[in-house]
Amino acid sequence: MRESAIAFCDRFGAEAHRLGWTAPQLFALHPEYGTVRFDVCGVMMIGADPASGVEADRILFERTAGYRIRPGQTWDVPVWKFAKLGVGQ
Repeated sequence: MRESAIAFCDRFGAEAHRLGWTAPQLFALHPEYGTVRFDVCGVMMIGADPASGVEADRILFERTAGYRIRPGQTWDVPVWKFAKLGVGQ
């Protein structure tokens, strides 16, 4: 997952920023349960597959896509703040 997220930033980061994607939409995790609560996770935190493209409302993967807006979607903390919360310590 980490490698795919870094590769996404390197390859598509500027375009995602231009299209208005936010850090939580891409990299959020639930503050207590991490990826177990995938309904509040950012697109890049749900799977380990590398992204193959970025569009205004979805991130493309080899066999699927992650969408920016899903009914009832909320995003929690970006992954880099998750570690600061001391989860699991």
